[in-house]
Amino acid sequence: MIPATSPPAASVISQGKTWPVFQPATQSSSTNFRVTSTLGCTLQETKRATSGSCAYVEKIAAASSITGRRRRSRSVSMTSGGFMARCRSRASSSPPPEDSALRECLSSVPELGRMRCVNVELPYGETTLTATLPSRTRTLSNVEATTLAPLEDLGAAVRAALAAPRGLPRIGELVRPGAGVTIAFDDATVASYGPIRSVAIEAVLEELEAAGVPRTRVTLICANALHRKLRPAELARILGEDLVREFGPRLVCHDAEDQAAIVDLGRTPEHGYPVEVHRLVAESDLTVYVNARYNRGFNGGWKSVCVGLSTYDSIKVTHTPDGMSMSVHGNRMHEVLDEMGRHLERRVGRRVFKIDTLLADPWRPAKVVAGSVDATRRELLGDVARMFPARRGQAGERFDVLVYGVPDTSPYAVFSHVNPILTLVSSGLGYLGGLAEAAGSPGCTVIMATPVPDRWDRATHPSYPEVWERVLPVTRDPYEIMRRFADDFARRPAYLEAYRARFGFHPVHGILAVYPLKRLQHVGRVIVAGPQDPEIPRHVGFDTAPSVEEAVARAAARHGRDCAIAYVRQPVLPHPS
Repeated sequence: MIPATSPPAASVISQGKTWPVFQPATQSSSTNFRVTSTLGCTLQETKRATSGSCAYVEKIAAASSITGRRRRSRSVSMTSGGFMARCRSRASSSPPPEDSALRECLSSVPELGRMRCVNVELPYGETTLTATLPSRTRTLSNVEATTLAPLEDLGAAVRAALAAPRGLPRIGELVRPGAGVTIAFDDATVASYGPIRSVAIEAVLEELEAAGVPRTRVTLICANALHRKLRPAELARILGEDLVREFGPRLVCHDAEDQAAIVDLGRTPEHGYPVEVHRLVAESDLTVYVNARYNRGFNGGWKSVCVGLSTYDSIKVTHTPDGMSMSVHGNRMHEVLDEMGRHLERRVGRRVFKIDTLLADPWRPAKVVAGSVDATRRELLGDVARMFPARRGQAGERFDVLVYGVPDTSPYAVFSHVNPILTLVSSGLGYLGGLAEAAGSPGCTVIMATPVPDRWDRATHPSYPEVWERVLPVTRDPYEIMRRFADDFARRPAYLEAYRARFGFHPVHGILAVYPLKRLQHVGRVIVAGPQDPEIPRHVGFDTAPSVEEAVARAAARHGRDCAIAYVRQPVLPHPS
């Protein structure tokens, strides 16, 4: 994959030690290229640029499909004796060709001969493509409006945060000598590739040792929720080999189906939400949680514990088509999780100590805070709100057509690869589709550029192929899918065995991944531009087009020639493998 920024060196020096960096896979030069879909300018600019030749028109014809295949025109043949030959014959004489002749040459590429255009670069699978859009196109952004400077000394910043916790005493005051402590940490689906997990864990261990708690009394647990467990080598990628080697059997991954390791804390008094959590949280003298990254308002807070270390019965309360939210303010998902967290602390009689992290880029933190779950989240959300202005107010108008690209990355494809559900629905409509709902007019058209290869990792995502082959042909209504299939998939013995023992995602995860289909209540049409196999997008009811330009032309035929168009800049994260 193409990183959003170049990674720093493979290690970071902090506190006099060398810390491992969670490095993404490198991109080979053979695939590190851009595909040009179509170049565009006005007719007069084309005449000046070509100066009597048809080289520019040849370039358009060669690039008229992002797949490299020439698109045939109904009116003009593009064979050697047709379109190009006619253009060359007109270009052989001087002066430059007349407007009518050049218009005829350009007629196979809709609109380019009749309007000013702008070029935009879109993520497209493992590469990017340049697409040509009408000049009236507005630019919206799904990336941060402002970025923060990286911390110069991560170790010093973590120690400073632990020395001045928000809303709680220091760790040493929360434990007695010889206490049993659990340190939980974000799994690899949280896109944080630097050493924050290992640096924070080592700093906590130092505080505990100073309070009389030896390292042998500490257990590390990966809060992977319904995500797949990590192999030792994969844990070493995010923690470093030293911690993995030292903790051995005291380093575990959460198992949401291990009934002996789960404690039922009852239901919240306010709304009756079930709260089930890993036994380590309920029985340890102190639980410390290391968060590695905030993604808008989606993660952090009580989601770390009440989802990351919980069970399907608790998680399904918030993981519904309407329940999940990335909002910074008024986040409905976190309102439920806050209620669960308050109930958890009342029942266990102890507070959870949290370390929260805001990143400058995927490798380097910009801010680290420590203290109570509520206080640390409240402080970081203030920074996040400045970085990500509300999406609904970003544009100031509604758009009929929204265009963006979908990269071959997903939080659920770490150490694996994406599949059509992750590309088209989970990422395409879900993580990347927020502006379609926030800035799109009701019934708008979404154009997403992606090759969406037909490939499946049946070890990592064991239930996904069945969701694709047997659920989506029955219904694409996410509410019906939840009612009819979620509980059934959650109890499938073969899939559960793959989750518990063979590093596969929990079987219900394939169902949760299609819940972003809810956005089709607002979006009237999805056109996938440049798919390798058009039948793949059609399987979920999406239309297809060989190029972004043709997709825009089809959208304009529905919404009107002067329809409002927006190009959405999307984040492209590096993808560890």
